[in-house]
Amino acid sequence: MTALENVKTKLKPGQVYRRSDLEKLSRSVDRDVAGLVNEGVLVKIGSGLYQCPQLSRFGVLPASTDKLLTSFLKDDDYLVTSPNDYNALGLGTTQLYNYQVVYNHKRHGRFELGGQLFDFQRKPRFPKKATPEFLLVDLVNNLSQLAEDRDAVLARVRAKVSEMDAKRLQAAVKGFAKVATRKLFEEALANAA
Repeated sequence: MTALENVKTKLKPGQVYRRSDLEKLSRSVDRDVAGLVNEGVLVKIGSGLYQCPQLSRFGVLPASTDKLLTSFLKDDDYLVTSPNDYNALGLGTTQLYNYQVVYNHKRHGRFELGGQLFDFQRKPRFPKKATPEFLLVDLVNNLSQLAEDRDAVLARVRAKVSEMDAKRLQAAVKGFAKVATRKLFEEALANAA
């Protein structure tokens, strides 16, 4: 069995590998990776990231977002959201965006991984799950980056505050709001009381 065939036997379909993961499987990682990519056993999906394609009857399945992000960040402490999630809050936001936001502790910037666009934002804290209260706070935090009528959205946010659970909203504001966002919600919560 050649060294390249030995590496092939250790690869699992659907798995995402960093170059450093492949170094453990090969003495000549660059030569072997180049050979595996040429054969289609590995597909380069980002800088230093490779996927062992998983085939279905419809073709190659994309890497799961979790596997992709965990390999890229070398960590599983992140939160994936999208500006599209704001549309579910009932505030009249209707724009659709072609990227996902990844709150994490390590990376910052926009990266294309496996054909998907991710906006990595380094944050000191973020929830494990995006709740409606967090999304409302996050919407106001990022309103300047959205293609929406700012004043109309803020008016709807102020009206929405009275419909939300006040304690959970206050906790989201305390934990995740920027200074200007915090002031807006403190005023809106005082008026709703």
